[in-house]
Amino acid sequence: MKKSIIVLLHIGYWGIYAMLLLVVFVGMLFRMEPRHGLGFVLFQHPMGIVTTVPNIIAFYGFYLWVFPYYLAKRKIWQTGLSALVVAMAGSGIALLLLVRNGLGAGQMFQEASELVVIFIAMVLIALVHGSIALVIRGFIAWYDDLKIKEALTKKNFEMELALVKSQINPHFLFNTINNIDVLITKDAAIASQYLNQLSDIMRFMLYETKTERIPLQKELDYLEQYISLQKIRTSVPDYVQYRVSGDADGRMIAPMLLIPFVENAFKHADHVPKSSEGISISIDIKSDGLYFECSNKYQHGFQENPEFSGLGNGLIEKRLTLLYPNQHTLIIQKSRDTYAVKLVVTPHEN
Repeated sequence: MKKSIIVLLHIGYWGIYAMLLLVVFVGMLFRMEPRHGLGFVLFQHPMGIVTTVPNIIAFYGFYLWVFPYYLAKRKIWQTGLSALVVAMAGSGIALLLLVRNGLGAGQMFQEASELVVIFIAMVLIALVHGSIALVIRGFIAWYDDLKIKEALTKKNFEMELALVKSQINPHFLFNTINNIDVLITKDAAIASQYLNQLSDIMRFMLYETKTERIPLQKELDYLEQYISLQKIRTSVPDYVQYRVSGDADGRMIAPMLLIPFVENAFKHADHVPKSSEGISISIDIKSDGLYFECSNKYQHGFQENPEFSGLGNGLIEKRLTLLYPNQHTLIIQKSRDTYAVKLVVTPHEN
């Protein structure tokens, strides 16, 4: 919510309260000496102190302290305790002002029992003002959350469109088809195997990615088939190191969560001389989370063609934040010739 609107809410609230006090104090002003004005009534007269000091302290104590530190975090009993402390503190300060001023004109409160009664009354009224402050602050927080959710929904829609566009990479598709075409004349059985893998990949991208969560094993199968098709392009057997450990049975994951990192690894490593361990991919499935690491060699200073780019790091990070808020850790490290990604997603969804 805009700061100007928040300021207007505060001004409106205290303006209405000031008008109510003015109605109460208007008769008192007429009976006072001319040298005593509204300032005297509000800050020196007992009724003014009682109706302003504890309420202002309680309102902003609840607004600035109780709500953000306790109520917003759903700490219920801490909220009640801190609210009572603020109300009593504000009432205590007002009581000290009363004592300092000799309990006001005409000695309004002459007995100790009267002070106790007025202290309790101030605490109760302060709690009312504090509760109103919580309502106002809660409304502002709700409105801000609503705007954030709308922005995230819009951003998610944009990311999903980008994700769909990046799922079928024409560069990868054309290369794979050409490689299979070459294999047909050399080894029809192997070519058929690769063609089936390509068919499975296309089926996965077109149908499996439409749901919010898919079995982790399907994501791993997709990765394995994708890597297998990429290996057609190199004769170096150890060019890609791929390792999976742990049990994926029953685990669920957001679709296409890992593949963008693997795609980027192959794109970046495509322009360096083929050697052993050009790309390393490891996935560890543990009870406390999914641990994914992917590193690749790359040619320093190479500028990639945007036509062949998939999801950028910024978009990947935003998608992770949307899908796994406070449940993931992404670390990207880049040296002169190595690009490494470490992703931890926790907890697994069963």
